[in-house]
Amino acid sequence: MKELKDTQNERDDRNLAIDRVGVKGLRFPVEVRDKGGSTQRTVATVALAVDLPHHYKGTHMSRFVEVLNSHGGCLDVRSMAGLPRELLKRLDARKAHVEFQFPFFRSKPAPVTGQVGLMDYEVRFEVEAVQGGPLDFIVTVMVPVATLCPCSKQISDRGAHNQRGVVTYSVRCKEPVWIEDLIELVERSASCELYSLLKRPDEKAVTERAYDNPVFVEDLVRNVASRSNAHADIEWYKVEAENFESIHNHNAYAVIEKAV
Repeated sequence: MKELKDTQNERDDRNLAIDRVGVKGLRFPVEVRDKGGSTQRTVATVALAVDLPHHYKGTHMSRFVEVLNSHGGCLDVRSMAGLPRELLKRLDARKAHVEFQFPFFRSKPAPVTGQVGLMDYEVRFEVEAVQGGPLDFIVTVMVPVATLCPCSKQISDRGAHNQRGVVTYSVRCKEPVWIEDLIELVERSASCELYSLLKRPDEKAVTERAYDNPVFVEDLVRNVASRSNAHADIEWYKVEAENFESIHNHNAYAVIEKAV
């Protein structure tokens, strides 16, 4: 059989290195351990990338998928963390970056009746490796919350406008931190947390809880930041909050990023 030409290994003379090149949008089964000791099976959307030196024309895209599939039909967190180093060797790269984003489920009882429903949250693991250096591991949780406007409460004779928002909370930690603990840290920082199943007594309770605990989007990110500053294992965080305003034709947004 005639040897096929390896175009990717040809030289490129534009003298431009590429920061990241690879594949994204892959879906792959993963296993995630929860705080209760159980293992959740879910499906992640995966991105795999390496840097490309200026003199190479292209990378070998198939090798990313080969590395991923070499772990069998399901990945756990430990296997995810090892992938960047495998990519460094397989693609002869200096840097490698891996992202896994997946839905994570929690059984959550309603605040009064105790009726249990499943809440889903988006979680992202990002792992980066550099030749000869340590792994960089970032965990991100995307947590839906409810906020009630302090200004609206002050100026209104009846009620106050409230809205649902999403907090995107990323951390680097000295020691592993449970996904559930990060979610709860965010939920405690809002006017009220969300539930999937509420009966009338529960609706009354969460509505009144939000009314008694008004927060601006600025308060929300500051609350998360304050709790992050006090957390013994968090060494860096980025908290972004976006409120989907109920009476304005825009969203409210705030962000804090800090190394602790």
